[in-house]
Amino acid sequence: MGPLAAWFLAGILTACTPAAPPAPAAPPPEPATALALPRAPVVTQKQMVVAANPLAAEAGLEILRSGGSAVDAAIAVQMVLTLVEPQSSGIGGGGFLLHFDAATGSTIAYDGRETAPATATPDMFLDAAGEPLPFFDAVVGGLSVGTPGTLRVLEMAHRAHGRLPWADLFAPAIRLAEDGFPVSPRLHAMLADELYLRGDPPASAYFYDGAGAPWPVEHVLKNPALADTLRRIAAGGADVFYVGALARDIVAAVQGDPRRAGRLAESDLAAYDARAAPALCRPYRKWLVCGPPPPSSGGIAVLQMMAMLERFDLVCLRPIEPGSLTVPAIHLLAEAGRLAFADRDRYVADDDFVAVPVAAMLDRDYLGRRSELIDVEHAMGTAAPGELPATAAAMPAPQPEPVSTSHVSIVDAEGNAVSFTTSIESGFGARIMVDGFLLNNQLTDFAFEPARDGLPVANRVEPGKRPRSSMSPMMVFDQNGALVAVLGSPGGSQIIGYVVETLVALLHWQLDPQEAVDLPHALNRNGATEIEADTGLVALTAELTEMGHEVKPREMASGLHVIWVTKDGLVGGADRRREGVAVGD
Repeated sequence: MGPLAAWFLAGILTACTPAAPPAPAAPPPEPATALALPRAPVVTQKQMVVAANPLAAEAGLEILRSGGSAVDAAIAVQMVLTLVEPQSSGIGGGGFLLHFDAATGSTIAYDGRETAPATATPDMFLDAAGEPLPFFDAVVGGLSVGTPGTLRVLEMAHRAHGRLPWADLFAPAIRLAEDGFPVSPRLHAMLADELYLRGDPPASAYFYDGAGAPWPVEHVLKNPALADTLRRIAAGGADVFYVGALARDIVAAVQGDPRRAGRLAESDLAAYDARAAPALCRPYRKWLVCGPPPPSSGGIAVLQMMAMLERFDLVCLRPIEPGSLTVPAIHLLAEAGRLAFADRDRYVADDDFVAVPVAAMLDRDYLGRRSELIDVEHAMGTAAPGELPATAAAMPAPQPEPVSTSHVSIVDAEGNAVSFTTSIESGFGARIMVDGFLLNNQLTDFAFEPARDGLPVANRVEPGKRPRSSMSPMMVFDQNGALVAVLGSPGGSQIIGYVVETLVALLHWQLDPQEAVDLPHALNRNGATEIEADTGLVALTAELTEMGHEVKPREMASGLHVIWVTKDGLVGGADRRREGVAVGD
């Protein structure tokens, strides 16, 4: 046994106190990235909004100050994000929302995931030779557009938990759409790098100037078409979107897209329903951790990883230097990730169509046996899924999951909370703009190959089915049922790793929310161990390689937004990899 493993094993099942870092003999070097620069968390007394754009966060706070609930604020935030962060989310997409009711102690998961059209077929993403389409050939155009769920799910949550009138919640976004908003650095950069958006005439005319150049940073961009759309929805409710002129406009754009015509019909929009169910919750040490059930794989995978890490003394693995991770911590996070993703890819899909063995996947004895597969000295390589009841085949080779999406965390003055992850999937979705907003490409979250080894793949395309997601809006409670944390992130299937690392940092390393979200990322999706490029983790490559990891440095555009609830108030952290802020009173 090497010295690293000996030190590591010493803390697996026993308490320990990590040694304090030695005092530097010379001034420390300049930080490699802006994340290494200290940034204080935001502290408030009674209410807080953490969102991906300052204008959206301020809109949510405006609603809270007017007596609105956490759900009311989330609706206002989403409408503004549709305008100012169109590359990530909007009313043309969908999402998962967790709501905690402080009065009743209940936590409900609201499912606004998109659905496949009634005319969808399992082979719709195969070419004439029966081979999967190249990913972005499938993404761009109408074929990838699912029935949007955002407005229906927000309306459902508002009916249950809203305090202000529905129409009032659209006022900030309508005002900004009419008066204009300054193009942010992130939006400008993404428009500059975008390869497909100019192929849609309405999007090209809105996002680019006459010469085809993206609007510069601080250019005031107005969207009167979106203002009109939002005004109509504010007055008439979500039905205005799903039946009538707006629905006809959406369908015409999808079915008439010259790049790749889609199958969405007016009947698909009219038939769409959001869903509500108790959140998926499991005890973890002295806490209760809750997330969304299927078709999100996020809740299951996060809970699995936390359970598999439970036998280790994670306090021992606290970063020795600020803004870093230890090799043993990276190793444990990676190995738990391999095992969770093996199960995810094998078993998780829309449970209205596939018998997902949720209880078996979260069984304490089962996860204990899975945890025992973790060797503290050596990486296991590709993990096999556990032996569980199943009626479908293993997932084919994983497809890309672009890192769009946005996350919103809110706690209101009554103690109610919302954790809302919302998405149009790829950056700028299907690259189709209708009446001022972009449409999603969420159908490319289905498996392109419908069968494997003679069996249907669980996440294959089927009419009316919701594609599997990685969105992981989470909440944490103490032993008395009191809310402790609200968190989540964008980032495709990397979301799961981001959220687990942040939970470990908050619960075990006692980092404040800003310190936690500023940590460099390390994760594994049952392949290479991915470490965040341009951070100090790159210097650990040799040690990880010696343990058997295939190490891949990557840019990691998380957007973690965290609220930590204390007896004295709220502490917020917003991810500086995007443009998030925490605001409150």
